[in-house]
Amino acid sequence: MSLGLSDKKSSLTIPAEIIEATHMSISELKQEIAILLFQKDKLTLAQASQLAEMSRFQFQHLLASRQIPMHYDIGDFTDDLNTLAEIKDS
Repeated sequence: MSLGLSDKKSSLTIPAEIIEATHMSISELKQEIAILLFQKDKLTLAQASQLAEMSRFQFQHLLASRQIPMHYDIGDFTDDLNTLAEIKDS
């Protein structure tokens, strides 16, 4: 399903009093949203890392520190093996 937003940046306005109620910085709030969406399989690792404004490695470390498992199944493993085979052959 496409929302026509692929080349656009969207913004989300959160009232200051809501942000203040969380006692979190904007950066921390973005990280929490990214973690939640990643856990719900709404964002990939790359997308969640981008939303959290962190490298993939940093985001993976954050997930690990909270004992949140990575989404990595047999299909992902097979894709990785195929990619490695393509790299080897090139």
